[in-house]
Amino acid sequence: MSILRTLAHDFQALFPATERGQERLRWLLLTLQAIIVPITASRTSNLLRAIETLFGVSIAEWRYYTFMASVKLPWERLWEILWRRIPSPLSEGRLLLALDDSINPKTGKHIYACQETFDHAAKTNQTRYPWAQTLVTVGLLKQVHGRWSCLPLAFAFYFRRNTLENSDIKVRGKSVAFRSKFEQAVALIAALGRVYTDVPVLVVTDSWFGNNGLFKPLRAQLGERAHLLSRLRVNAALYACPEPPPETRPGRPRKYGARLGSAAQLAEGMREHAKAYTLHLYGAPREVLAADELVMLKTLRFQVRVVWVYHKTQ
Repeated sequence: MSILRTLAHDFQALFPATERGQERLRWLLLTLQAIIVPITASRTSNLLRAIETLFGVSIAEWRYYTFMASVKLPWERLWEILWRRIPSPLSEGRLLLALDDSINPKTGKHIYACQETFDHAAKTNQTRYPWAQTLVTVGLLKQVHGRWSCLPLAFAFYFRRNTLENSDIKVRGKSVAFRSKFEQAVALIAALGRVYTDVPVLVVTDSWFGNNGLFKPLRAQLGERAHLLSRLRVNAALYACPEPPPETRPGRPRKYGARLGSAAQLAEGMREHAKAYTLHLYGAPREVLAADELVMLKTLRFQVRVVWVYHKTQ
């Protein structure tokens, strides 16, 4: 709770000195207190109940829900202050960031950023196109008490192009422009890169983001300190690194060597080169059998290190 006094001082300059502005600041600090108290889930209804029960502050339900969904809160500047207050964000000298997109199903028809969204993970008894918000989220990966945890740092609402074309969605009087998930992710990570300067940034993500749609613009924003760690599709084609061309050969040098096969095809052949590594997984040191190889990927047009991890059954 002691950090709230510091945050309250830092947040003061972001809110106007009007009665409504100071009310928003007070409600924001009360909400942070309710989140920190480990007795309730961080849902809007539970937070409102905790504010009234624990702190004796009564807020009309409709006003608090409007406040939680307000576009007048200076989220970008609030995030930057919170990022700078993280005591030790680096892991072995690197900033480890988790990137993913998710959907947040809703029932109300007048909720901001809701649209019919395809859910590829829907079960047989669930609709494949729920009414939901789509979020692109960036979080900080950090070991806490021997286990990896993810602290959400920033997010963006994703609108499909079709949604924006069929409805005039505005924020602070301006129409929302379409931005792809890659563009939103790069903008969020670049904002973090401007706060944590001169440190390597390793983005950990799934195979959907693990291509040049993310990597190329990220390198343009952060330079050589931007790195990517992602899952690889089993059918991804791998190529050998090109050999240096002879000095007398005319034309442009080759970008790719011979085709080695897919990741799945090379898995069995790489098993004989696998080595045992001791890693801290699931709260305890565990032995992992893995093999790696430097190859070229056409999805990145870059040299990458592919790592095969062997379990007992796969």
